Amino acid sequence: MTINCKGQLIDLSTPKVMGILNVTPDSFHDGGRYKDESSILRQVDTVLNEGATFIDVGGYSSRPGADHVSETEELKRVLPVIELILDRFPETLISIDTFRSYVAKISIEAGAALINDISAGHLDEDMLETIGQLGVPYIMMHMKGNPKTMQEETAYDDLVKDINFYFAERIAQAHAEKINDIIIDPGFGFAKTLEQNYELLHKLELLQLTDKPILAGVSRKSMIYKTLGTTSEKALNGTTALHMVALQKGAKILRVHDVKEAMECVTLFNQLTKS
Repeated sequence: MTINCKGQLIDLSTPKVMGILNVTPDSFHDGGRYKDESSILRQVDTVLNEGATFIDVGGYSSRPGADHVSETEELKRVLPVIELILDRFPETLISIDTFRSYVAKISIEAGAALINDISAGHLDEDMLETIGQLGVPYIMMHMKGNPKTMQEETAYDDLVKDINFYFAERIAQAHAEKINDIIIDPGFGFAKTLEQNYELLHKLELLQLTDKPILAGVSRKSMIYKTLGTTSEKALNGTTALHMVALQKGAKILRVHDVKEAMECVTLFNQLTKS
């Protein structure tokens, strides 16, 4: 199970960690934390040293009820960051968290390695064709509606069956556009109630029917801190607990705020599955 990132084959048969770098003022956990070059480079240096395989750069907050950001503003946020990172750490595999095909195209041309799309192409009809032309790995997430409306769209006939059906259709469309490397993200917290998030995690192995690597993004989300009656700042222990569950149920990439702890989780999981 490999994906091709800029000519480098990444083997996902052992789980990998993707560090989050939000360059948005309003992301739910780290909004506004990385505003200048030194804070960005310090964070990138840290997550690379801690073992992240990918760094996911986002310029558009997708938290519930997030404000609209123009394409121009999104590019103004992410492009200098791509250039800054690759100038200092040229081997970095940068993922760009965007649902816009033009942002994806410009970012890949600037040196990013893969695209992470919360809408799986639903919010921009040109996205799948663009990714096919770019020839890069594509992370497609399950969501209904958009960040402003998704929490009103939590009705399902059968949660996991509906998500598998969604991915089957999206993967078929992606293959038609000659996208070879596809990763699926079930979208914890996106158009799902707290109870549905846990049902999804409990049954995560059923998404292996898609025959695609699974990315789990639960880091410090409200499904953790609301259950524990705490805040995102105090949700690291809960995050680590759910990371181990996700790995045991087949996740191949953990998308995280805290790389060191996630890598420790992967190391222990690898030891566990060796024995």
